[in-house]
Amino acid sequence: MRILGLSAFYHDSAAALVVDGRIVAAAQEERFTRRKHDPEWPARAIDACLAQAGISAAQIDCVAFYEKPLLKFERLLETYLTLAPRGFGSFAKAMPVWLKEKLFLKPLIIKRLTELAPDVDWSTRLLFSEHHLSHAASAFYPSPFERAAVLTMDGVGEWSTCSLALGEGRDLRIAREIHFPHSLGLLYSAFTYYCGFRVNSGEYKLMGLAPYGQPRYAQQILDNLIDVKADGSFRLDLRYFDFVVGATMTSPAFNQLFGGPPRAPESPLQQRHMDLAASIQAVTEEVVLRLAADAAKRYGRQALCLAGGVALNCVANGKLLRAGLFDRLWIQPAAGDAGGALGAALAAWHLHQNQPRMPEAGDSMRGSYLGPSFAQDEIESRLRAAGAVFEVLDEATLCQQATTDLIAERALGWFQGPMEFGPRALGGRSILADPRSPQMQTTLNLRVKFRESFRPFAPAVLAEDADQWFDLDGDSPYMLLVAEVAEARRRGGKAPDELSGLDLLKHTRSEIPAVTHVDHSARVQTVHQHTNPRFHALLSEFKAQSGCPVLVNTSFNVRGEPIVATPEDAFRCFMGTDIERLAVGNCYLRKEAQTAASSRGYERAFKLD
Repeated sequence: MRILGLSAFYHDSAAALVVDGRIVAAAQEERFTRRKHDPEWPARAIDACLAQAGISAAQIDCVAFYEKPLLKFERLLETYLTLAPRGFGSFAKAMPVWLKEKLFLKPLIIKRLTELAPDVDWSTRLLFSEHHLSHAASAFYPSPFERAAVLTMDGVGEWSTCSLALGEGRDLRIAREIHFPHSLGLLYSAFTYYCGFRVNSGEYKLMGLAPYGQPRYAQQILDNLIDVKADGSFRLDLRYFDFVVGATMTSPAFNQLFGGPPRAPESPLQQRHMDLAASIQAVTEEVVLRLAADAAKRYGRQALCLAGGVALNCVANGKLLRAGLFDRLWIQPAAGDAGGALGAALAAWHLHQNQPRMPEAGDSMRGSYLGPSFAQDEIESRLRAAGAVFEVLDEATLCQQATTDLIAERALGWFQGPMEFGPRALGGRSILADPRSPQMQTTLNLRVKFRESFRPFAPAVLAEDADQWFDLDGDSPYMLLVAEVAEARRRGGKAPDELSGLDLLKHTRSEIPAVTHVDHSARVQTVHQHTNPRFHALLSEFKAQSGCPVLVNTSFNVRGEPIVATPEDAFRCFMGTDIERLAVGNCYLRKEAQTAASSRGYERAFKLD
């Protein structure tokens, strides 16, 4: 049976294809439209999934949408009625959109599907899952566990903002929920907004900023903004927020409590913003730990799965792993709304079709390499048409040459195999560099990514060598766990007292300073030969030549741009940045050999995130 899962019309639209319970393909619409977090109908993502499977739209047996629009409209309407007349302005703006489009999503979806296959009665093949059930299904069903607690935390679905479920075999049931407007995700987003970053995009920045500060406001947050119980349940004091019926995330009371108005985007960061970031990060970690502890108490400590946008907070995930509340932890790599498309399809197979589940030894995500790939002859044809100058190398020579250039501190664009599903580049669409270079973090941030200098980079490490370089208990194939750099690899001692805030970047912290954050932490990706043999081969060659089995791994894009999806995207980014080498399949490109016009300045086409 072929099941197409869809998420759309809020942010991070995506499509996923499940065939007889096996995950065949998944992709986000943004990769094809080049519009980050694209919320529109995922037409191109659907086409990509069908092409990968070699089927037509008419051969789809079932379509599963990731949430129930009528329940979401009920929440919107009830919230406004409860708080009326406050918020009438935003209510008046929202209603025409709902009445024209979102309230009638079923006929809209049927119309779009009919455009793909006019002779199919799509009304008989269309199902709607609930938002948090889709998230929970995306986490539990691909996991290696026969039985697990499932914790889902995000901004809001229909009503739920946090849920605890139990998965066992093919069964999955949600047992506890916290409802809107009390939301851990929206609390974190309020601080994202207040610190001058974009909501639903800048939360990574807030997390990366936190180690530069001290949690001086944590108790103030707990005393005023959020009441957290021993079991992790919580309530927000809505006087401090404006997201319920207003146009902004925070209210004047919030601004007064923390000493002034929100930071203007792109304005200088102050120590206060770093301390606020550290504070909300500490509070988030405390809530997550209490929720997990309650889940272990209720269902046993054998296994926990995580999904929802908050599950992308890899610092909190690392704290949860080290807390030892559960024997095993598994996190859906596409934990945000894009992953809801996959969860909806899996829920349709196991819950609606009552089909059995057979967990795989690792997991069934195939390394999250679920997007399109390109044959070598197609890569060469596309690059020639783009005006690229390249040589074709066999894999061994490619890895040797790439390693030589990496050791020479050249940035390398790495475009190989299937595209990743989810927000992380995992060695399919990556920019790579030598982590031993003290200048590399600044170089990549300012001259390649065109983003803020404080942003940390992640290390990709051979899985078999990870424990020699990081204090990591287990695998982290999806770059969703933060661990400390091993004590034996640290250098420079304690930072001088005169260094604080962003000046901490000047202090050398380890043998691999480009991927060591100021608190000696790193967002680790363990690379396995069976899921990405070519990336593993490159790391192995780099280790052979340098003695270091670690590379800087960051997403292949510039600030505000979705991760590259095609060889043309890769070449454009290569020609528009200070990336000096590019490997696309077996094609190897040197910047100085190119004759095509530079695409410098192309990053200005993307809206800053």
